[in-house]
Amino acid sequence: MLSNDLAELYGVQTKVLLQAVKRNINRFPEDFAFQLTQDEFTILRSQFVTSSWGGTRYAPFAFTEQGVAMLSSVLRSERAVAVNIEIMRTFVKLRGMLESNKELALKLAKLEQKYDVQFKAVFEAIRELMSPPPTKKRRIGFVQED
Repeated sequence: MLSNDLAELYGVQTKVLLQAVKRNINRFPEDFAFQLTQDEFTILRSQFVTSSWGGTRYAPFAFTEQGVAMLSSVLRSERAVAVNIEIMRTFVKLRGMLESNKELALKLAKLEQKYDVQFKAVFEAIRELMSPPPTKKRRIGFVQED
């Protein structure tokens, strides 16, 4: 999660959040939090289409799940604790969803090995349903019909 999003959730200014992190930098190794590179920041800004005079001038920090957990120890407010609990619950739910999808894929693979060719179409259909929907790229703008 990005520092500006976390600051909004915690109800503090991004500056305050980052000051707390920098004062306790030993609690945030690179696998907990890191600052985006200039290239990553440029790509991020172009995705959000921010104006040249607005938005942040500095690359935000990104926090992993462990970094978010550590934030509650440096931001000592009731809201920080409550928000942190909800974020951790969300991470747990996401992991559970990913794990259940893995388990389903493994069960399907075992069934596919067990049964012969007559069920091949059924297994292919199930795999197609399990995969994320394809993203259709469409051209933006006006199309001139002939």
